[in-house]
Amino acid sequence: MIEKIKQKNKNILQGLYAITDPELMGADLAEKAEQAILGGIKILQYRNKTASIEQQELEASSLCKLCNKHDVLFIINDNIELAIKVNADGLHLGQKDTQLQQARKLLGENKIIGVTCNNKIEFAQTAQGQGADYVAFGRFFNSLTKPSAPHAELSLLSEARKQITVPIVAIGGITPESAPFLLNEGADMLAVIQGIFGQADILNATRQFVEIIDSPKASV
Repeated sequence: MIEKIKQKNKNILQGLYAITDPELMGADLAEKAEQAILGGIKILQYRNKTASIEQQELEASSLCKLCNKHDVLFIINDNIELAIKVNADGLHLGQKDTQLQQARKLLGENKIIGVTCNNKIEFAQTAQGQGADYVAFGRFFNSLTKPSAPHAELSLLSEARKQITVPIVAIGGITPESAPFLLNEGADMLAVIQGIFGQADILNATRQFVEIIDSPKASV
């Protein structure tokens, strides 16, 4: 495991954050994930709430090895047991998932834990106070993955930036066209699903996002 990951260096919690989707990726999960990795993602989250335990373990183990090979952070969505089983770099929790303090006790201090905060700065303040390594806000735009998720205004990011010191993730219907707005408002990471894995050319779609994020100053 990379030493800088063990130290939970906040500088690595930035850039493009890809989240897997079983419907978009199907049996080509590993191949499509590798295309995103080669395209320049910094973090990959494995999210599959419908597969059997056996399938989840096989897929997560394969993706974890792939991420380790390419120095990409590997995060598990809402499954502490699976995160421990495959020795993932961290865990992502929703508001209705396992309590952060319980997760920290089981995972230890060297793992990354992120928390969904929807459109509430107070959720982020609580998560930060409990030791979250990053917080996620959204959805900011129409989302095919979570169409009923609470809507968040762009101004939420700039307000959160004034009060939150841990890295901030923006999620929800993000496209290359909308990405600069989120970056300019203070997002450290952009979490993308459809914009990467719903595209015919995953490699180039990923590179397009990375180019925008890595530009000296995102312009709208």
